[in-house]
Amino acid sequence: MAESLKIGLIGAGVFAGYHASKLAAHPRVHFTGIVDHNVDQANKLADIHSVESMSLANVLQRSDAVVIASPATTHGSIAAQALKAGCHCLIEKPLAISIADIEEIMALAAARQLTVQVGHQERLVLHAIGLMDIPESPIEIEAVRNSPFSRRGTDTSVTLDLMTHDIDICTALLKSSPDKIKGQVESVKSDQIDRSKAALRYGGCNVRLVSSRVEDVSTRKMKITYPSGIVEIDFNAKTLTHNTPFALNADFAEDARAKDSLGAATDIFVRAILDKTSVLVSAEEGAIAVLTALQIDGA
Repeated sequence: MAESLKIGLIGAGVFAGYHASKLAAHPRVHFTGIVDHNVDQANKLADIHSVESMSLANVLQRSDAVVIASPATTHGSIAAQALKAGCHCLIEKPLAISIADIEEIMALAAARQLTVQVGHQERLVLHAIGLMDIPESPIEIEAVRNSPFSRRGTDTSVTLDLMTHDIDICTALLKSSPDKIKGQVESVKSDQIDRSKAALRYGGCNVRLVSSRVEDVSTRKMKITYPSGIVEIDFNAKTLTHNTPFALNADFAEDARAKDSLGAATDIFVRAILDKTSVLVSAEEGAIAVLTALQIDGA
């Protein structure tokens, strides 16, 4: 069993900074370096963690794996380069933003037998609550995910940026992709879609999702109806109420997986490569979120 893994970081923005902290702290990771087109930003982040700022070619050459936390529009091309260089990939959501890029990522990973994990860390909150252990399938899901406007993330639609989290939660709970998709979208403050509403059908389950990045108040709520009761979650307030007969964890915020979902996801990625265990979210599952979002957007 291999004891350590050489991992490089692609990206030096805010979220990449969180990834850098998790890589630097992991006992089985040798943090190889950071690359970003903004060299000053890459240098600052590299200095914090006592690693090198380097070119993409160098980080790929020196690494067994990479975390891709660059802008969403670059995920596809960078992942393809990394996989061709023989690097396993943890790709922040979304997996990519085009069908062609998704197909190339999956083909390269399969051909080279490389691990790909997609950064849908909120699945760990589902595990912390106990939702993944419920022996029933939901019959209805409603979710709202709104935030105030920020330029960060506006290189893609709000559907790919925010709603993708809730689409992936549906993938996890319903273990399939939707068979019917309807979307209603609008641009408000950016050149991309800023408000998105979706009506999805998964066999016998109806799903309604709403996401916006132009609201005054941040809202992250979900209501899941099962045959035997209803579960309501406020992800911002970290509260849970339900009238089901299942032993769900109302103190899920104190569970280590929810408290540090990014760190837990990093560890799952490392163990998937070194110990041959399962990834948190596969490329195939990440593709479901992207393809569903693209259809909602009318792409």
